[in-house]
This record gives sequence, C-alpha cells and structure tokens, in this order.
Amino acid sequence: MEKNTSKKPFSFSKLIVYICLILLAITIIVPVAWVFLASVKQNKEFYGNPWTLPEKLYFQNFVDAWTKADMGSYILNSVIVTALAIAMLIAVALPAAYVLSRFKFRTCKFWNLLFMAGLFINVSYIVVPIFLMLNNWDKALYQAFGTKFFLNNLFILAVVYMATALPFTIYLLSGYFSGLAKDFEEAAYVDGAGYFTTMVKIIFPMAKPSIVTIILFNFLSFWNEYVISMTLLTDAKLKTLPVGLMNLMAAQKSAVQYGQMYAGLVIVMLPVLILYMCVQKTLTQGMTLGGLKG
Repeated sequence: MEKNTSKKPFSFSKLIVYICLILLAITIIVPVAWVFLASVKQNKEFYGNPWTLPEKLYFQNFVDAWTKADMGSYILNSVIVTALAIAMLIAVALPAAYVLSRFKFRTCKFWNLLFMAGLFINVSYIVVPIFLMLNNWDKALYQAFGTKFFLNNLFILAVVYMATALPFTIYLLSGYFSGLAKDFEEAAYVDGAGYFTTMVKIIFPMAKPSIVTIILFNFLSFWNEYVISMTLLTDAKLKTLPVGLMNLMAAQKSAVQYGQMYAGLVIVMLPVLILYMCVQKTLTQGMTLGGLKG
C-alpha cells in the first residue's frame, strides 16, 4: 500500500516568509541579548568594541542599580499600581463586556458607541486635564478638611490606568463573548442558575484565554507607562519603575556608569519576559479563539 503524502511542496513564497521571520527575530533578539550582556560588563569595557563579550560577569551592576538608584522601591510601587489597576479593570470590564455583548436593552447601543469612542482618545492628550481636575479636587479637599488625597496617591493612579484601559478591554472582551454560543447560557437557565451565576461559573471560565490576553496587554501598558505616572506622582518615594529608570539613566549618563544603566533596563524587562513565557500558550489561544463562532 502506498503512503498518502499530502504534504505541500516547499514553495518559494514559504522561503520568503521564513527569511522575513528570521530577520524579524534577529532584529528583536540581538538588541535584547546585547542589553543583557552590557548589564554584566564593567564600565571600562564600554570604551572598546561594544560587541565584545564581557571579560567576566560583573553582577555588582545589579546590586548598585537596586540599592543606589532605589530600584527596589520603584518596582514595589509599579507592582502595587499594576496589580490594583488590573484587578479593578477585570472587576469592571468583564461584567460590562458580558452585558453589552449578550443582552439587548434600550441604551445598549449608546453604551457600545460610548466605549467605542473611547478607543480614539489618546491618553497623552488628556493627561493635563486629568491633572488639573485632580489638583482642583485636592484644593477643595484641603480647604474643607486640611488634607489631600488625589495627587501623589498610588490608588488614584491605578484608577486612572483602569479608566483609560476600559474602552479597549471592553471592546476586545465583547468581541469574544459575542462569538460564544448561547446554548450554554440556556442550559444553565434551565438548571435554575441566575444571570450572575451563569456569568461567573459558565461564561467567564470559557473566556479564560481572552481574559489572559487582556491581562497581559494591560500589564505591559501599565508596567511601562511613563507620562501619567510622571504627571500625577511628584513625590520621589512614589515614583514607578519607568520614571525611576529614566532618572537612573539620566544620573548614570552624567556619572558615566553605563553598566548600572543597562542593569536597570534588565530589571525592567525581566518581569515582562517571565510573564510572557508563562502565558504564551494561553495568549495564543486568546488571540485565535476570538474569531471562532459557536
């Protein structure tokens, strides 16, 4: 019996695609690898050939970046803000996206249109109005109670992050929920489950790949955000990691300590790389399953 060989012959177009992918991978891997190598070099090694390997692994750069530049407190602030923002975003966006995509009511189109309009608002354009609004609230609060709350507050920064990420998150989740078959909900209703129970125990577990996707996207956005954090947090003790990294880079450039500067870059990149490696498979599912119809 002859074997059924259904494999398509290797074509020239596939070769072009593979070459483009390899070149793209090189453009991403080489700079990242160079930063990692530069982070363990001594300062004198930067005055020679930048592509030479380090003479020895000089991990003191990480110790200096962590202690002298206070990177530890910056990381803690970023972790607190990012965790709070993602938790609030999930708590608000999941029910909102589920209701807007699965139920029809009088103002449904209005709310969908409102969130869609939010996709076209660049956050950088509204930073100053947000700052002025919070500053005015702080002035009124100080005149009434002698205290301030809205500026230099990690929780308020997390609320601003959550609010600015709502339109994209609801849009992405609504598209995924719309593609799910309604048979699951109808079966749950027949078994006596209410709307809330059906949403939490039936729909949300099915949307796990999509939820992981929006968590990762928003984590990258919140973790690397610079403009809003720099504007709303003026207290040096409350600076987040991107702002602290910029301060470190400015300080180390003037002090000509390039090793510490690149060590700080690695400290910023590591959490993102580790998170992506942990959720890579689920992230791929979330980006592909959204187009499937039940």
